[in-house]
Amino acid sequence: MIIPFEKLSKEALNRVIEEFVTRDGTDYGIVEIDLEQKIGSVLRQLEKGEAFIVYDEITMTTNIVLKDEITKAKYD
Repeated sequence: MIIPFEKLSKEALNRVIEEFVTRDGTDYGIVEIDLEQKIGSVLRQLEKGEAFIVYDEITMTTNIVLKDEITKAKYD
């Protein structure tokens, strides 16, 4: 289920994004990027429709996925 980011409060949106960018396994390359930059980058992707917040009802988890991932999952 896609959750429109605009429906979340600013605080809830920031928490979802922060949890996403601080997960184990997230790698931003050789150059270290600070937390605020990471959050800003993900927020811009959400605003441009390049990424979406999704909620999985089975696992009761929230994730942020790229538009391409959603499109690919539909046709796999």
